[in-house]
Amino acid sequence: MLFRDILGLHHIKKHLTHSADSGRIPHAQLFVGPEGSGTLPAALAYAQYILCKNNGGENQGGDEACNLKCKALTHPDLHFAFPVATTESVKSHAVSDHFLTEWRQFLKEDPYGSLFDWYRYLGIEKKQGQIGVDEAMDIVKKLSLKSYEGGYKVMIIWMAERMNTAASNKLLKLIEEPPQKTIFLLIAEDEEQILQTIRSRCQLLHFPPLPEEAIAQALVDRGVARDEASHLAHESNGNFNKALELMNKDSEELIFERWFVQWVRSAFQAKGKKGAIHELILWSEEVARTGRETQKNFLKYCMAVFRQAMLVNYNAQSLAYMKIHVDGFQFDKFAQFVHENNVMGIMEELEKAIYHVERNGNSKIIFTDLSIKLTRLLHKSAA
Repeated sequence: MLFRDILGLHHIKKHLTHSADSGRIPHAQLFVGPEGSGTLPAALAYAQYILCKNNGGENQGGDEACNLKCKALTHPDLHFAFPVATTESVKSHAVSDHFLTEWRQFLKEDPYGSLFDWYRYLGIEKKQGQIGVDEAMDIVKKLSLKSYEGGYKVMIIWMAERMNTAASNKLLKLIEEPPQKTIFLLIAEDEEQILQTIRSRCQLLHFPPLPEEAIAQALVDRGVARDEASHLAHESNGNFNKALELMNKDSEELIFERWFVQWVRSAFQAKGKKGAIHELILWSEEVARTGRETQKNFLKYCMAVFRQAMLVNYNAQSLAYMKIHVDGFQFDKFAQFVHENNVMGIMEELEKAIYHVERNGNSKIIFTDLSIKLTRLLHKSAA
């Protein structure tokens, strides 16, 4: 991965290359940034820069054989750990090494891809993947060996917040006191979900959402007209992965939009129309048939929509980026029903629903209960 192929992040790229050039490489770093901000591409480029002893701020001109191996993601001293789950071919004790072929292909096709994209790529989107204790034991075993090429060993742990407690505790000592020339690069979207004892042993580096200009230019380079590219970049809110999905009309949010509009319309009608309750139950059954990850992503999408509606209602349109493409749905009119007297209650109910979905509660009951509560909250007076 070349640093110049990473969108934006000029100050971060300069910091990473300068620290390597000066020999000040922390043994454990935590890259934290929202989806589509480039944390994983930056980690890949940084790992290549270290392993191949590159200099001058780019992964060129040094050890070309090493650079080629890193480009193919086959360097023997570059290791990966990421969330996985059992599949038809891996019946138990699933670890990252079982899926390295798929992982390399996924990174080549979509280095800005999301966790859900990865699950969908493996065909496990109806499961909740994790980095478990078997993975932690594999990491300990790998890093206890000498490096193949006599230099650094780099372990990239993607979506580190998916490490369960047992795995985190197993890796704690290793992250605190790794073998010589061993580097951990942990990547996360939500650092609060990572065990505090792990976080405290890492040097944090926060990645901002990507600027609209960088996303728009990248879309133009892919053949999108300038005006449309600017529009998609604004709607993506700093998430290049989302911008690509919108460009390809392959975003899961297009399905979420339909679900959301159907949901709020039925909730509005439920106060004076008995049949709307039946519609809400049918809606709950439809969403409940999907996988846990899809359900959680939908609930997070709903939280984002309600935040945007609140901004529009209080005349902060310049901060609003989201659009709903369902015919006949007028976001401005909907926003009038999201106000200071109900928005906190709505957010609390959505967070509770995410909590129960994560813990394998009955999805039909969760979404039916949420629908009834939403009906009451949306009809709450703003006065």
